[in-house]
Amino acid sequence: MKTYVAKPAEIEKKWLLIDAEGLVLGRLASLIALRLRGKHKPMFTANIDCGDNVIIINAEKVKLTGKKAKFDIFYWHTGYPGGIKGLSKGQILDGKYPGRVITNAVRRMMPKDSPLARQQLTCLRVYKGAAHPHEAQQPTVVDIAAMNPKNKR
Repeated sequence: MKTYVAKPAEIEKKWLLIDAEGLVLGRLASLIALRLRGKHKPMFTANIDCGDNVIIINAEKVKLTGKKAKFDIFYWHTGYPGGIKGLSKGQILDGKYPGRVITNAVRRMMPKDSPLARQQLTCLRVYKGAAHPHEAQQPTVVDIAAMNPKNKR
């Protein structure tokens, strides 16, 4: 037997639309990372971008389990002495850019420090409301809530 290796010309990228309203963040992020990498396809090749384009709408309505909204904090450093800052996931979801919670969760589930992972992450588009500018691509709706009863809160 020979191992099948996909070539970039053979790859067909689909457009998927996911409504994040009421979905649990970690479960949603793991399924998005799976679709972005292309691991759900039988022709998956680890060193080629064979994943799909994913559109997430209603990012501000994603659910967090337990006390993560208050105590799970994203930290960053300004570069100045004593410049450590942080925001909780709940504060980010209530703020101006709630999609960053989903983007960070998906980014942390991709391969680390990889140019391929950065390229695959550009295929993720996250929007705050129900409107998105990708109607021309005719995205296929994926119902993640129906896949498993634990996906929805």
